[in-house]
Parts: sequence; structure tokens; C-alpha cells
Amino acid sequence: MKRAGKFYKRIKTVFALILAALAVLCVAVRLPQMFITGDNAALAAAAFTLTDGKYEARAGTYEQISAEPREKKEISVPAANMLDDETPPRDKSGYYDSYAGHDGEAVYSVAEKTITNDGTYVGNFFIKNRTGLDLDFEGILKTPLTFDVKKNARSPQVLIYHTHTSEAYLDETVDYYYESFYSRTQNEAFNVVAVGNKITRVLQSNGINTLHDKTVHDSTYDGSYDRSAQTVNADMKRYGDIKVVLDIHRDALGTDEQKVKTVFDHDGKKAAQIMILSGCDPSNERGFQNWQNNLSFALKLQHKAEELYPGMTRPISFDYFAYNEYICDGSLLIEIGTDANSVDEVETTGELLGEVLSKVLLDG
Repeated sequence: MKRAGKFYKRIKTVFALILAALAVLCVAVRLPQMFITGDNAALAAAAFTLTDGKYEARAGTYEQISAEPREKKEISVPAANMLDDETPPRDKSGYYDSYAGHDGEAVYSVAEKTITNDGTYVGNFFIKNRTGLDLDFEGILKTPLTFDVKKNARSPQVLIYHTHTSEAYLDETVDYYYESFYSRTQNEAFNVVAVGNKITRVLQSNGINTLHDKTVHDSTYDGSYDRSAQTVNADMKRYGDIKVVLDIHRDALGTDEQKVKTVFDHDGKKAAQIMILSGCDPSNERGFQNWQNNLSFALKLQHKAEELYPGMTRPISFDYFAYNEYICDGSLLIEIGTDANSVDEVETTGELLGEVLSKVLLDG
């Protein structure tokens, strides 16, 4: 039995030596190929994996480092081919639930409105001119944009952000709300961040590199525009190719006893209306001297939205304000729905707005 044991031990030793020789031969064959071609996969196969997760070429020709986590404020974009029914169900934790028990609470109604015919008619839409200025809106509509967005660019061309990040919507499409409904939340499944996600996803799928910044600016309401301007300026400094900057908000209409939601019909489905706000500063009191360039962009978006999806827009709000629109010629504030619209309705609108933006930015 002892002799048999020694025999088997010698057999194992021989096989081990053969395997070691084969491994050395593999390395000898693959290493020259890796150094000549810079093939990192060949290096990995040759087992030059360092303890910190890096693959390192000894000759300094190539180095691949495991991806670092993105900054918290940047939202990773879902794959463009992800279907709506693949979206995980929304978690209402810490937010209002229309279907939960509301015993003893007062209940109020939600009225639907489609707001279109108000103000000056321009082409196929309305603009509410609160300035008293006599402007040739038709002529401004026809002027070319002062910026170009590149398709399939490596650096972001569009920035989506939210000055009032916690502005929220009803959780369900219902015609009532209870007195406990408070339309502010940090739950991104129910606030304007959800709309920004949809806009971003469509722009990305159409080849427009888009950054969605979800930084919270309204932990206190006062100073929120100053804080969001700092965020935008930092993003534009980091990504120097940003041409379009959109501040996505939601509106609030009605009274304490009845809220109003703005809707239009799209393929038999209710969606929320949008309202574009475009400011002016003729005397340059707000440092917004290029306001007509922003107005031109606003008019083009409004025109294309009504062309593609009739009823989608409320009249443009044109008045003496700047908000953060002075930052660049492609900067606008857009209200999507009201606090009585459901998150489903505004997400539908977000997708449509993404298509409108894509058409205007890529096709002119």
C-alpha cells in the first residue's frame, strides 16, 4: 500500500509539472502579443491582475482602472431600449398614498383644464406677453438658433436640472385628494426628478448627450435660484460643451378646496400640459442682455410641440424676469403639469418633450 501511495504521488507531481509548463508557455506566447497590440484582455488572461483591481502593462502601454462611482448628483440614465413595463414599481415610502386609509380627513376635488387660447396668437400657438413690448414674435420665431447641438457627442450638450427639486405630483390618476396631501417630497419617483429622467432618456436615445443633475436646491425656499445657478455654472465649467440648460418645474393652480390639473389628449391617453417661461431684460438690469436668443428658442419649442402634439402647451409666459435664463442662450424654465397631475401623466409629457427637444435641436 505504501508503494502504491508513492506511485500516485509521483503521478500527481508529473501532472502538476506539465500544467505549470503549459501555463508558462501560454504567458510566453500571449505577452508579446499584448505588448505589441496593447490588448488589455490578453494581459488579463495572462493573470497580471493587481490587488487593487487594475490591469497594468509593465511597459506602460495601457492601464484600465475599475470605474469610479459617479457623483451623487448625476443620475445614471436607463438603457434607451428599456420598456415602460420594465420600470420597477414606485415605492410610496414616506410619501402620500391616494389609496391608503384617510379616515376623518376632508376630501377635495381635482378639476381638469386644457389651457390654450390666451394671449397673442403666433403661428400655431399662443404667447402671453405681460411686458407691453411690441415685438415681432413671428420674426423672432424664424431667426436661427445661436447655438448648435452635436449628435453623438462625447460630452454633454444638454443639462437638465431642478431649482425646486422637491416639487411633486399626485401618486395616482384620481379626481380627488385628501387634506394630508402635501406636494413636496424628496422621493424622486414622485417629484420633478422623475420627469427629468424621462426627458433625459429620450434625448439620449436620440443621440443627444444629456446630463441630468438632481442636486436638491430647495431644502429652504429662499435662495434656491442662487444655489441652482451655482450648480449650473459648476456643471458648465466641468462640461464645456453644454448648450442647452433646462430648469424643470411643476406648477400649482386652484384653491385650497379644489386643485386644477392641466391636461391634453395624446393617443387616447391623458398627459400634462407644459408652460415655457421666457424672460426679458431690455434695460439689462438683470444682466440678461441676450434674452431675445432665449425667446427664439422658446418660440421654436412651442411651435414644434404644437405641431407634433396639439394641445401640449399652455401659452408661453413672457415677462420681466431672468431666473437663471441669463446663463446661456439655450436656458429656459419649463413648468410640467401641476401638483394635481399624476406622476404617470407628467412622465408621459416628459417623453413627448424629449422628442420635441430632439427635433428642434437636431433638425432646426
